[in-house]
Amino acid sequence: MSERLEQICEELDPGQYSFTDADRFERSHDWGTDEEDGVYPDVVIWPESTADVSAVLAAANDAGIPVTPYAAGTSLEGNAVPLHGGISLDLTRMDAIHDIRPDALQIDVGPGIYGDEINAALENHGLILPSLPSSGKISTIGGMIANDASGMKTVKYGEVADWLLEAEAVLPSGEVLTVGSKAAKTSSGYNVLDLLVGSEGTLAVVTRLTLRLTGRPEQIWAGRATFSNLHDAADAVFDAIRSGVDVAKIELIDSLSAEIANTRLDTDLPNSPMVFLEFHANQHIEAEVDFCRTVFDAHDIDSFEIAEQDQEMAALWEARRELADAVEPYDPDLSPLTPGDVTVPIDRLPDIVDYIKTLGEEHDIMIPCFGHAGDGNIHYFVMVDPDDPAMVSTGQDVSKQIVARAVEMGGTATGEHGIGIGKREYVPTEHDEALVATMRSIKSTFDPNGILNPGKIFPDESDSQR
Repeated sequence: MSERLEQICEELDPGQYSFTDADRFERSHDWGTDEEDGVYPDVVIWPESTADVSAVLAAANDAGIPVTPYAAGTSLEGNAVPLHGGISLDLTRMDAIHDIRPDALQIDVGPGIYGDEINAALENHGLILPSLPSSGKISTIGGMIANDASGMKTVKYGEVADWLLEAEAVLPSGEVLTVGSKAAKTSSGYNVLDLLVGSEGTLAVVTRLTLRLTGRPEQIWAGRATFSNLHDAADAVFDAIRSGVDVAKIELIDSLSAEIANTRLDTDLPNSPMVFLEFHANQHIEAEVDFCRTVFDAHDIDSFEIAEQDQEMAALWEARRELADAVEPYDPDLSPLTPGDVTVPIDRLPDIVDYIKTLGEEHDIMIPCFGHAGDGNIHYFVMVDPDDPAMVSTGQDVSKQIVARAVEMGGTATGEHGIGIGKREYVPTEHDEALVATMRSIKSTFDPNGILNPGKIFPDESDSQR
């Protein structure tokens, strides 16, 4: 393989590839993979154009060399780990803003641009891409589409992919195709654009994206509500969504997560379950806030404080964004297993929250819970002592039970992190055999030689590298 890799690299500029241990190590793992369990690629290649991607893929396909797309490395399920070595195709240099068409409410960008950079470029136009996840400042738009990412504002604005109109992508053969349309809608042929969403770089490599935009809201109000117990907080969220409260963010935070934030992020949150809220409107926002308060009043609410967004509330939202990173150092004797992100139908939200907390109490395991409650998405961390094999085993069993219960409720093992390596075992549980076989056939059609991100999504690959 090494000779063929060198030949591929000879067609690139010297600064576009690296065989160094440092560069290979950086791309051997992601945020959800232990560094010691990472897998080194044989080479890192930085394409700078669609032509570069096409040339590399065509040559790798002919030689049977695995290619794993990579960007910011912030995925949490080993999605970008090169399980079979080969080429780590780092797309971060393809970060251009190609065109902004404010009258059409559209922007064309490269896959390597960070989400928050898109909104910074749109600020002077009074426009916004509203659906970015909390990690928008550290994750790329290409990675978001590949993992079908979403975030705190999904409850109002949908997932990132809901704002994707058109994409340029390169097949493993090197062929370049354009999928979707710059029109607001199209019913012309198969919806291949949606097929690429969430495919984790296993079908094609996206090299350009056209995204639709919207105007920035003129009014933004935010605040929090506190409750006497977590079940009431979850039930209030369900009631608000069922009642049609027009909320932009509605985040559930348990008392343990509040304690973690206070300890690690220098916040001053009350030691009780709470719901963070944000409302967007161009007029009459007070009426929507009052409506929400009326709904919440039926659920043993302790406090409800909502006002025009200010620096204090902005700091609280920043703490919510940083909460996942605060879990690891909270207790020096405990470490979290892979972050959970099950999603259930909104009417089952209180049930899954109760189930997670009951499991934690039964097994004497700390499980902080928080997340995008408005769309039924709960993030949780099963905290274990990594030096205690019995506790680790129990924690792993608890994690599996949570996913199994979410699927039983009509939900999913992953609301936004993707399958990657970590959740492959749940694919046959969540999807019937015929659907998994259909997904395999799609993979074979796009990638008959199996070179693109091999070892991901499908459950029969060995987990020994994890």
